Amino acid sequence: MKFSTKAKAVALAALIVVSTAQPAHAVDLTGSGASFVDPLLQACKAGFAKASGHSYVYSSVGSGTGKRNSDSQLGDFWFSDSTHSASTKRSTVFHAPIIAAPIAVLVNLPAKKDIYLSTATVAKIFAGEITKWNDAAIVADNNRSITTTIYRKDSNGNVKKDSKGNPVVLRTATKTSYYTLPNQLIKVVFRADGSGTTNNFTKWLNGVAPTVWTKPANDAFTTAFPSNINAPANIGRIVGANASQGIATLAAKTPYSITYAEKNWGDAYGLRAAYVSNATGQFVYPDSAAVSAFLGEANQDANGIVTYDYSTKVAGAYTLGIVSYMLVETSYADKAKGAAVKQLAEYILSSECAAGDPKLGYVVLTGSFLDKAKSLIAKMNK
Repeated sequence: MKFSTKAKAVALAALIVVSTAQPAHAVDLTGSGASFVDPLLQACKAGFAKASGHSYVYSSVGSGTGKRNSDSQLGDFWFSDSTHSASTKRSTVFHAPIIAAPIAVLVNLPAKKDIYLSTATVAKIFAGEITKWNDAAIVADNNRSITTTIYRKDSNGNVKKDSKGNPVVLRTATKTSYYTLPNQLIKVVFRADGSGTTNNFTKWLNGVAPTVWTKPANDAFTTAFPSNINAPANIGRIVGANASQGIATLAAKTPYSITYAEKNWGDAYGLRAAYVSNATGQFVYPDSAAVSAFLGEANQDANGIVTYDYSTKVAGAYTLGIVSYMLVETSYADKAKGAAVKQLAEYILSSECAAGDPKLGYVVLTGSFLDKAKSLIAKMNK
């Protein structure tokens, strides 16, 4: 499968045609769920209204609440960054994976320097095993020779692919990093609400450092935490906040903190994204090109559910990239409303929605992911 990497947007440039004709009756839609996708949905709201005549409001309440709202039929569409596999899922609801982006490991440190963290180091920090910024493992990660991959891009900023769909490497670059880390406690900020971002983050931790992060993924960070989160050393040092904006806000107010969220939340709140190591030993920044390289190795089943390969050896892959699912109905009782939701799904995937702020950093879907998204959206509102 292929992913293009034009910054911001989740699009399939001109491959899905969205009608610009105004409908006879405008429809007001209500959505809720993952905060991961909220910046994109807010950026595309005005364009969708202009193109379709419809409007929508979206509540960034977390994937867990989005799933529950779907179960209770509260609203018209929902987003979740993790699969909805609970017995409460209604049979008419299905997953459409249509948005991709990196989860960034975000830090609040006084020095405006690049920071490098190996996967084992990240796991130990969030598991409570590493508690100081000048721990030997963090010092070793940041005082060494660093190799990065630079991709060949087209005039639009998309990463070029070879005949097999792999990103074309232009060159590699090597530099030596020096960083005197502060002798300060690390304040860990996690998502306290049910979160698909947390599910993906803890799945990644378990996948890349299974001897450290020994528990499986979960929407609840406290459930996935591999030891006793209420141990005396963790009280007041490992704290939670609701939604991506909540944890970014708290981390921005907390010197020497670390958290995880979609990268644009860090950009908005002045948090620095870490370069994180992959299976080749390279330290990679969470941008759309690196996520595209990683997601190109992912697999997708007939229902659109994505399985990631954290051990991929693709050069420059950022292995903490995820796909967010739109939860939608096969059959809407209100056919006019169902048609409007279908238009919205098409619009999110279109080049029109992609025309928003490139700083948002979402990944453009192409190839088999595009094909799957189109086939799943076609099932809507039967």
